[in-house]
Amino acid sequence: MRLALFTDTFLPQTNGVARTLSRLTSHLHRRGIEHLLFTPKSALESSYPDPVRPIASIPFFLYPECRMALPGMSSIQSELSAFAPDLIHLATPFNIGLSGLRYARKQQLPHVASYHTHFDRYLEYYKMRRIVPLYWKYMKWFHRSCDAVLAPSQETLASLRAEGFMRLRLWSRGVDCTLYSPEKRSEELRERYGMHAPLIMLYVGRIAPEKDITTLLLAMQLLPESVRSGVQLLIVGDGPLLPELKSQAPDNVTFTGAKHGEELAELYASADLFVFPSCTETFGNVVLEAMASGLPVIAADAGGTKDLVVSGITGNLFEPRNPAALALQISSMAARHAQRTSMGREGRRLALGRSWEHIFDGLIQDYEEVIESRKIKGGAAIFTA
Repeated sequence: MRLALFTDTFLPQTNGVARTLSRLTSHLHRRGIEHLLFTPKSALESSYPDPVRPIASIPFFLYPECRMALPGMSSIQSELSAFAPDLIHLATPFNIGLSGLRYARKQQLPHVASYHTHFDRYLEYYKMRRIVPLYWKYMKWFHRSCDAVLAPSQETLASLRAEGFMRLRLWSRGVDCTLYSPEKRSEELRERYGMHAPLIMLYVGRIAPEKDITTLLLAMQLLPESVRSGVQLLIVGDGPLLPELKSQAPDNVTFTGAKHGEELAELYASADLFVFPSCTETFGNVVLEAMASGLPVIAADAGGTKDLVVSGITGNLFEPRNPAALALQISSMAARHAQRTSMGREGRRLALGRSWEHIFDGLIQDYEEVIESRKIKGGAAIFTA
């Protein structure tokens, strides 16, 4: 199998899509599967490993951390013609993804798309709700010829099915339970960040409107004084809202900036409770990382996180965008140390059953089935309205 991937985000960007695709390329190496990956250039060209083909790009005006590629189709086509892929994987539906889609349709190659982001839900946060119908019209056009559409959670599959998408398959996510482990708890790190409160809460993710962090900060202010005095919140991440939220946050909130690798793993393991207010997740990688680290989770009852958090067993869910409901859950959890310990233990147990190796081997099997199915159909693409 020879595979060509197209994505608008990749390392060194730190979002879930970029990190998942980086792990996927490493797995493809281990399995001996030849591949190329086309992505907008966001770092020095020499920093990209060999199968990655960085394309000249500019910052996206709404979100400068995201890049818009300026692809030259002739150079991409030349490289693809020489590489002769058996299958195209479109990881994002814009810009670079369009280049891959155009090539796949022109050459009548098997192609799959993975759905990673609820952009329709993002648009509300950026005051662009009126274009949601246009968004879905475009998305249906983009995906109509795909041999499979891969979604990371049952909630996302249901959302796409309701919009009329077909040939849907589940491609879930895994977690590295060696990196993320309760054993990484660090007293030295707790001292460094002044983590002295009886209850240390943690949020990890982008500091952006669609993550609903304002709901979390409002909930902190609504906590009864008896609870608030014993709680400290660490917010780990970077993004466009960071300066504004820093200026608004109460004294018991600490912003660490973006963290990675061992230090991030230690931050997870050194906290007592993970809080995730986002309503827009298709999966929620950080929730699974927190569970692997032995943390109970309080999360919004929306999006892909509902697939992960078993209410009353590994954590609790609260009404989305309701600071009072979140404050109530935090207050309840703060008073129940034994329950937090039990939930964290059960979360770790569930995370141990989600290895990346198993997830990626299942994806490779999907690739093989798509290629074989296209051969049986004589190579013709299937288009649906």
